[in-house]
Amino acid sequence: MPAITVDDVLVLPRLPHLDTATTSYRPVHRLTTAPSGFEGEGFPVRRAFAGVPLTDLDPFVHLDQMGEVDYAPGEPKGTPWHPHRGFETVTYMIDGTMDHQDSNGGGGTITNGDTQWMTAGQGILHIEAPPERLVASGGLFHGLQLWVNLPRSAKMIPPRYQDIRGQATALLTTPDGGALIRVIAGEIAGHAGPGSTHTPINLAHITLQPGAQLDLPWQREYNALVYALAGRGTIGTDRRPLQLGQLAVHGPGDAIRVTADPAPDAGALELFVLGGRPIREPVAHYGPFVMNTRAELIQAFEDYQQGRLGVVPAERLPHTG
Repeated sequence: MPAITVDDVLVLPRLPHLDTATTSYRPVHRLTTAPSGFEGEGFPVRRAFAGVPLTDLDPFVHLDQMGEVDYAPGEPKGTPWHPHRGFETVTYMIDGTMDHQDSNGGGGTITNGDTQWMTAGQGILHIEAPPERLVASGGLFHGLQLWVNLPRSAKMIPPRYQDIRGQATALLTTPDGGALIRVIAGEIAGHAGPGSTHTPINLAHITLQPGAQLDLPWQREYNALVYALAGRGTIGTDRRPLQLGQLAVHGPGDAIRVTADPAPDAGALELFVLGGRPIREPVAHYGPFVMNTRAELIQAFEDYQQGRLGVVPAERLPHTG
C-alpha cells in the first residue's frame, strides 16, 4: 500500500505533543464492520458506512473501499456511464490506475496517491474505468470513493473538478516518527491539504507502524470517523480493537487516539480519517442523487431521462470502437 511515502519520516513536520491532562480524547460512539459487495461492472468493495445513521456521518453520505485486489490479465473492471447530482465524489487511488471521462468533455488519469475530486453540483454524467493497458496486464487495485454532501445553497452549482496529485498532499508525522500522515483536504495541526471544499472537512490517509500511537488533534465542531484500510490495532483511550474493514464513529472531544498492534506480523495499520462540520439539512438520497427533498429527487431523475444532466459523446460509448 504505497500511495505517497517518504524515505525518512523524521524530516517531516510533526504533530504537537498533547497534554493528556487537559486533552479531551473522543470516545468511540459506534464501531461497525463493512459488508462486502460489488460495484459497477463487478469490482469488489467494502461498504464502509453501512448501518451507520446519516446523522453520525454528516456531511458525508457514502464510502466504498475499492479492493484491495490483485487482478489477473483481463479482469480489471470499472463503472459504466452514470449520472450524479447534488454532492461531490472524491476518488482516492492508493494502488493502481483509473481513467475518468465525463459528459462535459473532461477527463483524466489518477494513479498511486492521486485524488480526483468531482463536484457534480447541478448534474453530470461520468465513467470510471481502468486503462486498457491495465486491463491487458492485470495488477493491484486499491482505492476509496467518498461522497461528500453539498449544502442546499450549492447543490445546483456548475460541475467542477480538482485534480489533486499525490505529491501535493501535506505530509507530517507524530512526535516519535511512528506514523506518516497524508493530509488530502482540510487542516490538521495547522497543516493544510490541497483539496478545496464547500463544507469544512478533513481527509487524511495515515500509516501507523507496528506499536506506534497516534494522538491526533481534531476540531471540536467536526465529527470524527476512522476507517481501517489494513492491519489491526486499537481505537480510543479504552483501546477497543480495530481491524481491516471497521469504522469507528467518535463522540465529542478535541483529539483522537489510535494505536497499532505491536506484533511484527500485524504489519502497518492503515487508516482513512475523516470528519467535518455537519450541514444539518434534510437529506433525500436515492441511487446517484443526493438532494434535500423527495420532489428534488424526482426532478433529478426526470432531468436525467430528458438528457438535461449531459449527453455522452457517441465515440465514448463503451460498445463502440
